[in-house]
Amino acid sequence: MSTANASPATSPRTPAPRIEERETSLHGHRVSYSIAGEGPVVGLIHGITETADVWRDVIPRLARHYTVVAGDLLGHGRSAKPRGDYSLGAYASGMRDLFGSLGFERGTVVGRSLGGGIAMQFAYQFPEYTERMVLVSSGGLGREVHPLLRAATLPGSELVLPMIAPSWAVRVGESTGRGLSRVGLHVHSDIAEMARGYASLNDAEARDAFRHTLRAVIDPGGQRISALDRLYLADEMPVLLLWGSDDPIIPARHGRRAHELIRHSRLVEFEGSGHWPQLDHPDRFADTLIDFIETTEPYEFELGRMQQQLRTGPGPRSQSP
Repeated sequence: MSTANASPATSPRTPAPRIEERETSLHGHRVSYSIAGEGPVVGLIHGITETADVWRDVIPRLARHYTVVAGDLLGHGRSAKPRGDYSLGAYASGMRDLFGSLGFERGTVVGRSLGGGIAMQFAYQFPEYTERMVLVSSGGLGREVHPLLRAATLPGSELVLPMIAPSWAVRVGESTGRGLSRVGLHVHSDIAEMARGYASLNDAEARDAFRHTLRAVIDPGGQRISALDRLYLADEMPVLLLWGSDDPIIPARHGRRAHELIRHSRLVEFEGSGHWPQLDHPDRFADTLIDFIETTEPYEFELGRMQQQLRTGPGPRSQSP
């Protein structure tokens, strides 16, 4: 394990490529996404109640080196919110379809929180599309999760969701953070981003999509989906785990456990950061990700290797502590 302290890979004077906001239609549903830069593909997957905007501070830096694609998941942001399948598998397929529609055969997949679970599912379903996997404050690696998310899965919770974080809470959270930063105190992004996410649930369609998505991965007891028994399949894939040491949503020990289970993985913890390290420390976050991509070789899928892994199985390392 290490703390994030990478040297800048590009001078801050280098102009950032223009970020284009686009829309496409996949299976008849609108999908909104941002794209910028040139070179190897990096796909960014946001978490629940979020949008591609959660990557706003790191896309410009990454786009100096790579083609960066960040979509709004179905049920989120400007993308459609249909009645349908909001499982991890469906989201992973949607990411594959977005890649395919843009003519991209493969790339590095970066997912945070719920998006981390989607990234793992993507690598599991479509290893031939996956060059590297980056998990940021990821779900799917342990049972614990913030009590507010567990409570939101209870019967009747949809009736009170619009009142959890109205728009005024977002404004207060943002202004409080700015005020404290002016007097030299660091306030990480957890309060403002949680308020922003829950405020988006004032929209009935978004609320319905949120409920289906959340209940697919969480129940009142905590996270109900675990990838721990299948992480051995990523032993030969470059894997980076990025976490805030003070994450109140998904504990940093989940990342440490995954690091133990994935043989050649890297773990970087951002000291004093919470659930949104890419917002708390955007330059260090981007530098760490760039360094990881530049110092690892893209994964090459081999059916024979997977066959041997599946026959051998995970072994004792995958057992829960």
